Amino acid sequence: MPSGSPFLKKYINVYLGLGSNMGDRMANLQAAQQRINKYIGKIARQSSVYETQPWGKTDQENFYNMVVMTNTSMDPRELLQSIDGIEKELGRVKSEKWGPRLIDIDILLYGKRVVRDKGLEIPHPELQDRQFVLVPLMEIAGELEHPVLHQTIEELYAACTDASDVLMLES
Repeated sequence: MPSGSPFLKKYINVYLGLGSNMGDRMANLQAAQQRINKYIGKIARQSSVYETQPWGKTDQENFYNMVVMTNTSMDPRELLQSIDGIEKELGRVKSEKWGPRLIDIDILLYGKRVVRDKGLEIPHPELQDRQFVLVPLMEIAGELEHPVLHQTIEELYAACTDASDVLMLES
């Protein structure tokens, strides 16, 4: 078939960071995973769940964080719209930067693509600075190379200066 055929969809490995620090944090992560499977693509890999200190705005409850890898045929903008829809469906109201949230889903990596667009930056611009992202990402994709920094996730973790606690809850 010709490469432009509508029957040949290209699937990309996408890594998403999930976090919650309001309500039943574990149930919030599970509900997000169910919707990612339904609306974005089947989750192929997932990290353990980690309890982490809040980052940026520290006077709030600890987060539960994890990373999932899914395969999707969505382009980056469609993916972001689907994520926004999932967050809204689960009750997220965006009120303050780094504030408490029922659910937060961030696009960490989209294959090897680099996107710098209004309201959308991939890879996530602060991925390398946050233990709560690097630890679960390293668990499922430590050898993966950051497409801009050209270091593996393990190398980024080793160089990270964030000293916040990241405690594994379940595997």
